[in-house]
Amino acid sequence: MAKAKKQLNADELTQLVVKGIQEKKGENIVTLDLRGLDGAVTDYYVVCEATSTTQVGAIADSIEKEVREACGEKPWHVEGTENLEWVLLDYVNVVAHVFQPNKREFFSIEELWADAKIKEIRAEY
Repeated sequence: MAKAKKQLNADELTQLVVKGIQEKKGENIVTLDLRGLDGAVTDYYVVCEATSTTQVGAIADSIEKEVREACGEKPWHVEGTENLEWVLLDYVNVVAHVFQPNKREFFSIEELWADAKIKEIRAEY
């Protein structure tokens, strides 16, 4: 018998994404609360850095595993798995961005969404 999917709200899903990042020692983790902002297509962005393509892939896999195990959900859309410089995992109301530092600096998501409530997540390792 298949396990029933547990519906998670955006805050719970964001916490799972952060946990997946922390499992693989992602760095400089921030959440951007986009709720209430004009033009926002999601509730949260979660942004982090990885020091290599291997770590980018491992973090993306870890996020998918955490979310799948908690609620059975898969990302609606995934981009960037070919070159692993920037992987985007879109869960509709939460979007995770896993960057190598130079790509994060180039795209400057935190600056683009400067009116968002930005929260830095302390590393737990």
